[in-house]
Amino acid sequence: MSIRIEVGGAAREAVERVLPQLVADRVASGITGLDPDLWGEAAIEEAAKRLGWTEAVSVSRPLVAEIVSLRDELHAAGISHIVLGGMGGSSLAPEVITRTAGVALTVLDSTEPGQVLAALTDRLEASAIVISSKSGSTVETDSQRRVYEKAFQDASVDPRGRIIVVTDPGSPLDASAREAGYRVFNADPNVGGRFSALTAFGLVPSGLAGADIGQLLDEADAELLPLATDSDENPGLILGAAIAGTSPLKDKLGIVADGTHIVGFADWAEQLVAESTGKDGTGLLPVVLGTDAPELGADLPDLQVVRLVADAAAHGHRAQLEAGEIVMSGSLGAMLLTWEYAIAVAGRLLGINPFDQPDVESAKIAARGLLDATPEPTPTAFAEGGIEVRGTDDIVRGTADLAGAIDALLGRLGPDGYLSVQAYVDRLALPRLAELRDLLAARAQRPVTFGWGPRFLHSTGQYHKGGPATGVFLQITADARTDLAIPDRPFTFGQLIQAQAAGDAGVLAEHGRPVLRLNLTSDAATAALFDAVRRT
Repeated sequence: MSIRIEVGGAAREAVERVLPQLVADRVASGITGLDPDLWGEAAIEEAAKRLGWTEAVSVSRPLVAEIVSLRDELHAAGISHIVLGGMGGSSLAPEVITRTAGVALTVLDSTEPGQVLAALTDRLEASAIVISSKSGSTVETDSQRRVYEKAFQDASVDPRGRIIVVTDPGSPLDASAREAGYRVFNADPNVGGRFSALTAFGLVPSGLAGADIGQLLDEADAELLPLATDSDENPGLILGAAIAGTSPLKDKLGIVADGTHIVGFADWAEQLVAESTGKDGTGLLPVVLGTDAPELGADLPDLQVVRLVADAAAHGHRAQLEAGEIVMSGSLGAMLLTWEYAIAVAGRLLGINPFDQPDVESAKIAARGLLDATPEPTPTAFAEGGIEVRGTDDIVRGTADLAGAIDALLGRLGPDGYLSVQAYVDRLALPRLAELRDLLAARAQRPVTFGWGPRFLHSTGQYHKGGPATGVFLQITADARTDLAIPDRPFTFGQLIQAQAAGDAGVLAEHGRPVLRLNLTSDAATAALFDAVRRT
């Protein structure tokens, strides 16, 4: 099913105004032709080595037979459970591919010890793990590899038959994995992580889990010519113009799944959009919305809604188009590639380099510093209902209860602001925390995002620090019920996730962002938090 896209309101005006120039400038054929000049002189060096995703379909074709062959080998050896240890671009695409295909893949994209233990103790004897890291030095992925190696060894299982590695050629992980005798798939080094859905990073874990990756590439292949053509019918140009060409810019991008067969697409699109565009004080903030979007109780002038439907060409979307929405449909492979083109186009329209992520490393550096120094925790401002309350002075100074602190945080929301809820917890044990997004959106009447930490650091974290300084941040952590050592490392998983949370909060505070930090210390704390939110 090829991409179909309809636009209304400000999005239609943007397309009518911007699209002719994009066609005249031959932007689509330039992207396909690997032209690094499209994003300005400052972006040339990075863009010159980050456009390989346009060739991913042909480059990845030979991988399909190799992946299917390995899947058969694993099945013959009694291995029926595939785990993926990866973060950001290494995990988000396989998650949407396998969920859409209806096949099981355990995605381990956390350092929370309970969540790691849940994966580790689930059918270990029948498990293989894909360790996926572009740089080969990601601390989360390295820690996951170490703990799985030990678990296999303790169970008298040879890790060489159970650990598969996906990484760039020449990375530290590439060298160590080959030395250890693991099966290694090298990805195209000319593709950035968030553009890697149709490379080995997306295909290896998805194919091993049972998804039809050949069909996925066929779907993308069918859209290659329309996306490469300098035409006013090019869906990548239309989408790019619609989301980044509005005037004034609608910089909150609500994504709604409304009848589409694709499961969890917005979670993948979050990283692509936020990390690609959120820099130099500008950007597009992706916001996952329900089917009653904008669901905020107000007509927000800075919110552009993209609605993913079963068939955008079918009748029945008039109301959405009249409301100014973008309505899209298409196969998963075509949708992945179309959004990649659109975000490259959006980068040109916004005047930024869509292929770098200059602020992502700051939180990692801060976390490493805390692990090395092991300082005393920041003193609590006060505690209530099993919750330790901390935060920037502008939020906690003068507040005496939890509801007041939440009120103070929401009070810092400006007319163009957003609230980011960040939960550094075991999401298997505390899934209810995700419900806070809707409650806080109803209270704030502004866009609210929700991210599980540290996963979102590899996704929307770039936008939080490099995008417009309009966000306020609610960080939730929890005392781990049990901890887990990381073999040959001087810190545990529990210490790692706490350092990641504290490091990120510190960097946000240094950027002048208001932060409220809540640490849950008891089983009753979740109920107390929800009660406080409802009292605000």
